[in-house]
Amino acid sequence: MDDVFTFIGQAVGEFIRFLVDALVAFFSGLDEAVAGFVQGVAGALGIAPSLVGLLVLAFGLWALWRGFRALRRGAFVVTLIWALLGATVLSWLIY
Repeated sequence: MDDVFTFIGQAVGEFIRFLVDALVAFFSGLDEAVAGFVQGVAGALGIAPSLVGLLVLAFGLWALWRGFRALRRGAFVVTLIWALLGATVLSWLIY
């Protein structure tokens, strides 16, 4: 009877070990993919691959998106304000 429970315990332990190894490999690959993406975006734009640079980039793109949404609503003055803000932020970042 002890051999049966030993076998079951060993099988469960090997399954848990396999699961943990698979998750570690997945998240390790995910980390490398995100790092490669950030390096690619930063290299293409000529900015530093830092969190602050990426946040400023996201804010500039968000401002441009707000300008586009205002244009679709027909609010031309608001469109000019958001587009000018987005272009200014992105120009500070890129140049």
